[in-house]
Amino acid sequence: MKIYLASQSPRRQELLRQIDVVFDVVPHGVNERRRTGESAGDYALRMAQEKACGAVALARGRGLPPRPVLGADTVVSLQGEIFGKPQDEADARRMLRRLSGNTHEVLTAVALAAFGEDPPAGAPAPVLVATRVTFDPLGEDEIEGYLRAKEAGDKAGGYAIQGRAARFIARIEGSYSAVVGLPLREVARLLGAVTPVRA
Repeated sequence: MKIYLASQSPRRQELLRQIDVVFDVVPHGVNERRRTGESAGDYALRMAQEKACGAVALARGRGLPPRPVLGADTVVSLQGEIFGKPQDEADARRMLRRLSGNTHEVLTAVALAAFGEDPPAGAPAPVLVATRVTFDPLGEDEIEGYLRAKEAGDKAGGYAIQGRAARFIARIEGSYSAVVGLPLREVARLLGAVTPVRA
């Protein structure tokens, strides 16, 4: 089965290759603004669904063959505060200072959509995976050194667990791959629940 991935994230692409999923990337064109009062989990679920459906519309408009579309979204939550991708280096610095010495949640949602209906009839329900990540206390020199490495800019929470930030992690409870960008167990189950579209 071939799918479309509604994400240009190299990390998500590599994770799909890890479980032998064949895919093409289709952009989603979705406004990722959070709604007032929206919880972290609800926001991640909505974004995953909207990204999948947005990519369906773009794929249809381009005349691409019909295939399931996988959308995903990851947010970091600490004591009610939601951290998305940092706006700039100062924002990334603020996030790392807040995460230092604390346990936060990484919430990754995945959703499927397909051509014809949004969401398709009989499609499996979107899935939200929560993982608890504990940071060691970080010194200012560690934070500044990490920022100089330029890893923080496009990562929820301002860090990449699969990169240099691995040395900051004291404990992880849940799905490592979900923190990277896709909960592979849940993705495999979602894809296994849909009828392949031959194209």
